[in-house]
Amino acid sequence: MGNCQAVDAAALVIQHPSGKIERMYWSITASQVMKLNPGHYVSLIIPLPGDENHDHSGNNNKTVRFTRVKLLRPSDTLVLGRAYRLVTSHEVMKVLKAKRQAKKKNEQAETMVEKEEETGSELENQSQVMAHERTIKQRSGSFSKSRSWRPSLQSISEATS
Repeated sequence: MGNCQAVDAAALVIQHPSGKIERMYWSITASQVMKLNPGHYVSLIIPLPGDENHDHSGNNNKTVRFTRVKLLRPSDTLVLGRAYRLVTSHEVMKVLKAKRQAKKKNEQAETMVEKEEETGSELENQSQVMAHERTIKQRSGSFSKSRSWRPSLQSISEATS
């Protein structure tokens, strides 16, 4: 009997959209895989460990979620011991479009926040100017109510030498 784990580590796995699993026992470039599978891109599957689940028998089973997928350049080489997934060009375009829309939406939200901040500061500046003008009017109004203004001069004594 052979060691199955050694065989798996010495192979690279390519998962097709149909669910078919293909094992290769040699390195191959992404462009070669894409030529064999027209209309598809090659992506690296980056496994992220999930929560540990306990089954009824008390054994710990670690589940793995494949939540991160990185598209490879055609010049990249697929490495033994790694898992890859073929992604249709339609799926790639859908993701790119969604990313562009999300980026555009974030930019619009940032612009709205900036406009709100500008509007808020303009309103604050306006209220400060209005308060200042009211203060000036109140002060000038109090002078006009009183008698006319006359300069107050103190007498200066000259020192004789």
